[in-house]
This record gives sequence, C-alpha cells and structure tokens, in this order.
Amino acid sequence: MALHVIENDQIKVTVADAGAELVSVIDKATGAERMWNADPAIWNRHAPILFPFVGKVAGGEYRVGDKTYPMKSQHGFARDRDFELVEKTDTAIIHRLAADQASKEIYPYDFVLTVTHEIEDGRKLKVTWTVENAGQETMYYSIGGHPGFCVPAEPGRGERSDYYLEFPGKEELTYLLLNTDNGLAVTDKFYELALEDGFVSIARDMFDLDAMVFEDGQIDCVRIADPDKKPFISLYCQGFPYVGIWSKPQGPFVCLEPWLGRTDDDGFEGDLSNKTGEQTLAGGQTCEISYSLEFHDNH
Repeated sequence: MALHVIENDQIKVTVADAGAELVSVIDKATGAERMWNADPAIWNRHAPILFPFVGKVAGGEYRVGDKTYPMKSQHGFARDRDFELVEKTDTAIIHRLAADQASKEIYPYDFVLTVTHEIEDGRKLKVTWTVENAGQETMYYSIGGHPGFCVPAEPGRGERSDYYLEFPGKEELTYLLLNTDNGLAVTDKFYELALEDGFVSIARDMFDLDAMVFEDGQIDCVRIADPDKKPFISLYCQGFPYVGIWSKPQGPFVCLEPWLGRTDDDGFEGDLSNKTGEQTLAGGQTCEISYSLEFHDNH
C-alpha cells in the first residue's frame, strides 16, 4: 500500500493511495498517534471516504429510472478502490478516482472524485472533495467523511467514558438513530441530546444503538474534549447538512463524520432521485466542499 507524508513542525500526516484514506496524524509535541489504528478485531479502518453512498441502500440495491443496480456494501465503493496520486507538495496530497467499467456496473455515472489533504496553519488539516459529473445526464450521489480518533488520547489518559463531546454554543440537539437490524434511518422518532455549557459526557452506552445522526445542518463544529474539558480534536464542517457520531460500543475511538447525504430511510422503496439527502450534479458540473480537523495541543 503506497503511503504519502506531509508535515510541518507540529503534525505529521500520512495518506494512503488505497481509498485516499487518512491513516495517521502524529502529534510531534508528544509523538502520539491521533488517528484510530484500524485494529481489525474492533474496526478495520482509519478514515474512509464514503462515496457515492453514505450508509446503506435499502435491500442492497437501488433504482435509477427503470434500472436496478446492486450495492451490497454500505458507504459505496470508493473506500475500497485505489486512487491515483495526482500531486504531492510539502503540505498537500491530491488523489483522484474516475469512473471505469467496474464502477459502472454498480453506479452508472461518469464521475471524477478528487480528494485533497492539506495542512493548514499549525495543527489544522483541511480535507477537500471535488466531485465532477463528466457525463451528460444528471448525476445523483452522496459523499461523507468517517475519520476515527483515538479516545483516550494516549494510554494512561483515562477511559473513553472520561471524555466529552463539545458542541460550541449549543444547548440542545436532536438526532435520529438507525435500525440496528438493517442500518437504515428510523425517521419516526427523534431524540434530544441535552448539553451542559455545550458538553455531554461520552457515556459507556452512547453507541450501543449505533450512530447518532444529526440532521438539518445543526452542527458546524463538534469537538472531542479530554477529561478536563480541554479541546482534543475539532471537526469544522460548515455547509454539511448531516453529521454522524459513532463508535463501536466499547471501542477506544470516536468518529466525527461530516456527510452530504445519509443512509436510506427505513422502508424506502423509491428511485435514487427520491432518496433523502441525495445530491445532484447536472452534466459537466462540479461540486467542491471541505471540512477541517484540528489536533489540539492539550498537554
């Protein structure tokens, strides 16, 4: 697996050709790894890119017009494809994936997906997705990030349940859950997340029912905070209508996930054009969206 490194005096970032996945961020002040290690006994990924679907499609297949396509795995297929390295500089790594015969058997569009990882000032990493419809017909797609972060921060720095989620400036949020039998969104019941000065403890049972899905652009920033409530990881995701927060029930990591689109509604049977949260691009159009991660120095 080819790996590419960019760094400054504070962080060292590694990105793989496989899935254009962010696989490592080393905090140079401590030598600590900030990204989840992809332990296959718990969760075997670091920060997969979800494209052209976020989550699952109902029944493992979907319709475009009068044609049905298989999509048995969740989160599309980009995370399992090798991307082409387009450019590497001292501070940026650019990858690209384009439609081919294999992709068209399960996704009919002439897409080009370009992924840029770029170190900004200090401890910030910017991730930019550029989605191009290189065909003529309207293209339907979803795209999302799924970065997982080590929590606790380092061995000996408490348990996951000693840490917090922080939603700056928020007093209360609403979220939906997934049907644990099929991974689809249960939309007839919403839950309230009560916050104290923007914080909520990462309770031991927080992820027993899978991901929490926040809709309607409620979140443009969410942080993981250490046991002293000092910021540890920040996700800045202005412009994203959906944010998922997930971990394995007892996994020593937490994923902060900015999404354009989400999993199908439980019971959905419609055409792809009717899918909740689906994005559209006319022929020849391009969409660009970015999110940023900040790896705080909290020592």
